[in-house]
Amino acid sequence: MTIALILAVLIGAVAGSRTMLAPAAVSWAAYGGWLDLSGSWLFFLGHPVSPWVFTAMAVGELVTDKLPNTPSRKRPFPFASRIASGAIAGAAIGANAGAWVPGLLAGGLGAVAGTLLFYEARRRMAAAFDRDRPAALIEDAVALTVALLVVAAA
Repeated sequence: MTIALILAVLIGAVAGSRTMLAPAAVSWAAYGGWLDLSGSWLFFLGHPVSPWVFTAMAVGELVTDKLPNTPSRKRPFPFASRIASGAIAGAAIGANAGAWVPGLLAGGLGAVAGTLLFYEARRRMAAAFDRDRPAALIEDAVALTVALLVVAAA
């Protein structure tokens, strides 16, 4: 169960970077049979339509994040949605190990940490590159890689 909680924190951190990427990755894993969510309230993540919906929302987020006036992720609404997204994705990882409540909490905490850490890292990278786009692309690549590794390990 300890490994599942570590993975839940990591998928939560992904949600802290890219809100919809975490549920998209978890949904694809549930749909593909890598995560067993049957019998839990998270069964909807494995529905055949869910991965497509979450992926469309994740792609939309990736595109809008590159716009010139993207709002700060630390503003109340984006911050709350990142926590909710991380908590749900963490609960799914935890449910696969029979511990959805600890997974929910770990995913939510991971989302808080990921939001703050990714925000600071991107701010510093943008300053180093003297523009935001390269920093945003690096952040995208890191978040996607971590999400794939987490669902593969779960």
